[in-house]
Amino acid sequence: MSQRADILPSWRPGAVREAIIDFLDQSASVPTADRFACFDNDGTLWCERPTYVQFDFLVDELKTRVAADESMAEVPEFAAVLGGDMAAMGELGLPRIGFALTGLFEGLSPQEFTALARAFVDRASHAALGRPVRAIVYQPMLELLDELRRRDFTVALVTGGGTEFVRAISDDLYDVPAELVVGTLIKYEFGRDGDDRPRLRRTGALLGDANEGAAKVTNIQTQLGRRPILAGGNSGGDREMLEWACTGDTPGLAILIDHDDEEHEFRYTSTAQTFAETEVITDVGARLGWTVVSMANDWDTVFPAL
Repeated sequence: MSQRADILPSWRPGAVREAIIDFLDQSASVPTADRFACFDNDGTLWCERPTYVQFDFLVDELKTRVAADESMAEVPEFAAVLGGDMAAMGELGLPRIGFALTGLFEGLSPQEFTALARAFVDRASHAALGRPVRAIVYQPMLELLDELRRRDFTVALVTGGGTEFVRAISDDLYDVPAELVVGTLIKYEFGRDGDDRPRLRRTGALLGDANEGAAKVTNIQTQLGRRPILAGGNSGGDREMLEWACTGDTPGLAILIDHDDEEHEFRYTSTAQTFAETEVITDVGARLGWTVVSMANDWDTVFPAL
């Protein structure tokens, strides 16, 4: 086991780092089978501003399609996105725009979609930060994931984003296998090709609800069958998951990332995307005694070195 001073090197000394290491030490008394941690992705493990990486991926595909068929740019949802027309997007609504963009991939096999997602992440750059998309992961969180695994934790990703998009990159970016990703699900259709071989194709419809709020807890149970004793998030969409991790019979820890570092990233208060919140999530964290991480004060560095 590493000496305490060598653990989490990108985390500054202080109450937050001490609380995390104390929990890690306490977890030694927890049976290995119960050492289970769940982390949100967008805004928790990598940058989500000014737009989600998955949204940028969808727009990238839209631009490719429009280049081949200019008439697609006349579809109201696509016209609003391509023109950056925030008023039109607000009027149309995020769900309608999301369904239109998701529909671009209808009919693809899982393997075809995965290849497109990986190719985008490999070549894309973050316009505001000037970094490759692969390098907008948070270095301190990567260190925490590694430390958890060294202590025999199983680590899962529980995201509001599309399950298949995050599965395409989870192993490469976070060493989390695809089967440990829980997200918003797309429906698939089973059929047969001309040679009567089974095939699986994406549809443009969701399977169930968006994976936010209470849905994260129920989906963890139904898809993974384990209860986390550590959960990390950054928005009101993670509240129930963080609460759940702290109410079991073993030591529990809720980690909330507060985006307060405009010098290295962005300053904003994270919010849920699919429902209205009754209380600001940082206020919830303070009231419930969560470990609230100040990116400006608790992290010595934000992103990995290029």
